[in-house]
Amino acid sequence: MTKKFFLLAAVFIVLFTAIDANAQGSRWGIVAGVNLNEIHFKQQDIFPVDRGIGATAGIMGELMMPGVGFGFEAQLLYTMRSSRLHFGDREAWRSQGLGNEQVLLHYIDIPISLKFKYRNLNGIETIVAPMVYAGPVFSFLAGHSKVNDVLDCSTFNLGLRAGVGAELFQRVQVSASYTFSIGNALNTRVLDNHDAKNRCWTISAVYLF
Repeated sequence: MTKKFFLLAAVFIVLFTAIDANAQGSRWGIVAGVNLNEIHFKQQDIFPVDRGIGATAGIMGELMMPGVGFGFEAQLLYTMRSSRLHFGDREAWRSQGLGNEQVLLHYIDIPISLKFKYRNLNGIETIVAPMVYAGPVFSFLAGHSKVNDVLDCSTFNLGLRAGVGAELFQRVQVSASYTFSIGNALNTRVLDNHDAKNRCWTISAVYLF
């Protein structure tokens, strides 16, 4: 996991250096948002799971090709995802004294996205410019709530993210995105082959400098 983290951190630095090196079309910003996450088990009948509210914050670099509308962005984020797991509804976990547990997963996320921003709106784009983006999210587990006696949490997780939004007054970007993990985010220790993925809706805002 450490090697993967340093490799992706190096990729992130290269991307941001490229953004900074090309002053035309490049910008930096501060990101903040809220998310609604579900720890989704492949086995639907394992126990009920409620979605949980989390948060995300960090920095973003954007590089857009002048006059085209295409470009890319890279972000470095702290993200907290949560869900409530109803262990107490099943005897296998209730016998261990577990009830309804709020599971918190803390990640360092590196999303890298291709972006299209629609600019041909006869001047309206200086007020509002629609945009879409999509790309991978590299997530490194930084910590989790203390249910590790029954759950194994993956230290690295790869996800895919797609989003839609708008840029307002060429200064603020607001968007909604959906991220789903490809690999497992965690699995249970008590019973075999019960694994889960994160499925996360996020509403975020970026203030650009």
